[in-house]
Amino acid sequence: MALRPWLDLRRSWRPGHAPALVVIPLGLIVTVCVVDVLSPPHIHLGPLLVAAPAITVAFAGARLTALMGALAVAAQVLVGVLRGVLPTANIQAQIAALIVVSIVCVTVCVVRDRRERQLHRVRSVAEAAQSVLLQPLPTHSGPLRIAGMYIPAEEEADLGGDLYAAARTAHHSTRLLIGDVRGSGLAAINNAALLLGAFRAAAHRQATLPRLAVHLDAAFRWDASQWRSQAEQDTDEDFATAMLLDIPDHDPVVHLISCGHPPPLLLRGNQLTPLMPEASHLPIGFGGAFGIAAYDVQTFPFEVGDLLLLYTDGVIEARDADGLFYPFTERAPEWTKDDPDELLRHLQDDLLAHVDGHLNDDAAVVAIRRLSV
Repeated sequence: MALRPWLDLRRSWRPGHAPALVVIPLGLIVTVCVVDVLSPPHIHLGPLLVAAPAITVAFAGARLTALMGALAVAAQVLVGVLRGVLPTANIQAQIAALIVVSIVCVTVCVVRDRRERQLHRVRSVAEAAQSVLLQPLPTHSGPLRIAGMYIPAEEEADLGGDLYAAARTAHHSTRLLIGDVRGSGLAAINNAALLLGAFRAAAHRQATLPRLAVHLDAAFRWDASQWRSQAEQDTDEDFATAMLLDIPDHDPVVHLISCGHPPPLLLRGNQLTPLMPEASHLPIGFGGAFGIAAYDVQTFPFEVGDLLLLYTDGVIEARDADGLFYPFTERAPEWTKDDPDELLRHLQDDLLAHVDGHLNDDAAVVAIRRLSV
């Protein structure tokens, strides 16, 4: 029980701040007290003691701030006693002002700490929702080694409009989706959740990749418009660029459908080749509206040792302080021999260094390496 007050003070530290910082307000109290006592009668440094609780607010909680306020008041009383001026109106006003300032500082700490606890709970819920919505990609799928990377544009956000997902089929192949939903904020997150849910529900059931694309387009359009009036549907357009891929286990090829999405990059040795489909279809959400009932599948070689990079436009449109785009196609071959996880770590560090840590748009990348056939 004797340790309880010390444990309470220890909990009063704010995360990320060293306990050694308490030396600053303590040193201020001692210095002001000593100098004030030794100074001539017409010099009064007592008002400076209000800085002690004010400084403590920056790195500690309510308990430690209250302690520093109490020590500052005690120091002011001690100065008044040693200088023989405690009964004077001036020193009593200083003590009263110091008590008021200390109470205000403690109140600020209490309100701030309460808001931080609420923010922590909200963030925990957001992280749980993210883990359900944007699930980690499997590290292995058949002969494939897979890794995914997602970087939100907003530092405090964990999820935006970029998305990716993977699924196994009964035909011994791996299907992948990468997409970028129009817009930002809650509307983009809602549409990303819709597209991911539709893909996970149908990727393993649809017999062909074109049928999967038709299903995603229909599901996206139906959910986006079911509660809106005709006028709202005419003025508000929800869509997502997307790339659908099917990679067979025993055939060294990749089948893909592009719906307005940037082309994948194939890395073979030090050679980089964009897999440009002959036709890029309209984004998901526009297909049925324009009468598109079929999607063309393009097939490209994807041999043992090859590395495939899928990405969103947040990567290739990232700009530095001078307005220069990130040189993705120039940097990617530098890491072609790396494991997909290592490649994405290098890419993330390099991309964030290029933009000085501030992306203008969410960015997502998926790296896939074929290990065998």
